Amino acid sequence: MTEPPRPPGAGDPGDRPDPTAPSGSSYEPPTAPLSGAPGAGGYPPPGGYPPPTGDQPPSGGYPPPGGYPPPGGYSAPGGYSAPGVGYPTAGGYGAPGGGYGTPGGYATDDDKTWSLVAHFGGPVGVIVGGSLLGWVAPLIALSAKGQQSPTVRAHATASLNFQITWAIANIIGFVLAIVTCGVLFFIPILTALVPIIFGIIGGVKATEGVVYRYPASYAFKK
Repeated sequence: MTEPPRPPGAGDPGDRPDPTAPSGSSYEPPTAPLSGAPGAGGYPPPGGYPPPTGDQPPSGGYPPPGGYPPPGGYSAPGGYSAPGVGYPTAGGYGAPGGGYGTPGGYATDDDKTWSLVAHFGGPVGVIVGGSLLGWVAPLIALSAKGQQSPTVRAHATASLNFQITWAIANIIGFVLAIVTCGVLFFIPILTALVPIIFGIIGGVKATEGVVYRYPASYAFKK
């Protein structure tokens, strides 16, 4: 019997030969790769990669983020410890003033007080004692504190030598004024003003911790 014609598209398309295939070659329909077999180009099928394990680092060779030590485990640059650890506090440093306990270069407030007495006491003695007792206050300061404090000794000695020098000059001025019948009256006035003015300057310098070098002073006491 003659087989009735089939409608278009009927039948197994895989049974028909590929019109583009060369003549004389047999056509084999493509088959799907088996599960787990490599696909085209030798690559494994999707999903065929083994799952990553916890002991393998991620791509790039770096350890996982959890593998780094905490920030506190690092030391500061240069090998120093973290700020605030091992350093002395601000209270560990000495007070200003060149290492002395009080500002101005004095070890104690007592040293500063006696140093000021030695300087400012000179002008007071000159005024009260008729230009002849400016040396009394420096001598008292030297006797009271000069043996215990080198600072007081330096201030008192400088003031004492200056006041003694100008006390002697004042006596000479009085003698000259009397001998000249008052012609040289200004000499005693001058010899009285000099220890007052420079004694005040020495006291101001002493408040800053500076031992004032008096001009025109003979070193009676060293």
